Amino acid sequence: MSTMALEDLRYIAVEGVIGAGKTSLAARLSQTMGAKALYEEFEKNPFLEEFYENPERYAFQTQLFFLMSRYKQQQELHQIDLFHDCVVSDYLFAKDRIFATLTLNEKEMKLYDGIAKLMEKDIVKADLIIYLQSSTSRLMHHIRKRGRKMEKNISEDYIRALNELYNDFFFHYTDAPLLVINTDEIDFVHSEDDYKDILFEINNHSSGTRYYIPHKS
Repeated sequence: MSTMALEDLRYIAVEGVIGAGKTSLAARLSQTMGAKALYEEFEKNPFLEEFYENPERYAFQTQLFFLMSRYKQQQELHQIDLFHDCVVSDYLFAKDRIFATLTLNEKEMKLYDGIAKLMEKDIVKADLIIYLQSSTSRLMHHIRKRGRKMEKNISEDYIRALNELYNDFFFHYTDAPLLVINTDEIDFVHSEDDYKDILFEINNHSSGTRYYIPHKS
């Protein structure tokens, strides 16, 4: 079975729970590959900070805004010649449903589901998904360390529940080649060796799912 080569990948999506480092890795990969970076515009969501303060009241507005924003961004991929250019995104469109499952009530989910299914038919498929897996405690450490105002009211219970849903989602994911990287013992932002190890794993991936669990003494 042939392995992937970084230079042959046209579209990579990096995923992970809040605080996993997906934007940081997407930025490094886009620089390495000379690729266009496509970042989730979470800071433009006018409901997000209020959602973290009062999830039940602002869940649907927050989720619908994200769904529309992500869909609009994904349409930009249709304008890019993916035969000659490459894109690295810090999110996978399908992950929107993970948040919806956690935050919406039954009636809201039914409405959301109808809209999302129409949009999902028009989404470009990634050549590789990278899922940054992390423990809840490490995710909370990163969230607190970066100190974003809108995230100040995120609870550990919320991140734990989200983390469990992410792990379940990607455990069953088969729509594209998937590289799962456990990040609890690495720092690809500040360690060049850790980043090079990730590049090695990408270059040695083929089809299906591959797990990379680094162990450091």
